[in-house]
Amino acid sequence: MTQKPMTKTQLVAALAEATGADKKTADANLAALTEIVTKEVAAGGAVTLPGLGKFACRARPARMVRNPATGEQMHKDADRVAKVTIAKALKDVINA
Repeated sequence: MTQKPMTKTQLVAALAEATGADKKTADANLAALTEIVTKEVAAGGAVTLPGLGKFACRARPARMVRNPATGEQMHKDADRVAKVTIAKALKDVINA
């Protein structure tokens, strides 16, 4: 059941075929979408792609973590991470 993930080239080709555009236009659209989502999430906002999911930025507090190699406890500063919540429609299609 495990298969290789779709590459960018394959995604651009599939997008071009689905929209009836050429690959150059599809690549430009994909790059624009990536840039928009990246800027919004980096600014602390969220972007919902209907049918796919929601991309958001989440703040994590400072905490103590353990080095798995040595077992040593160390302090990790607060940081921000990207979070993706999968849409219910996509979950339903996957589990159908």
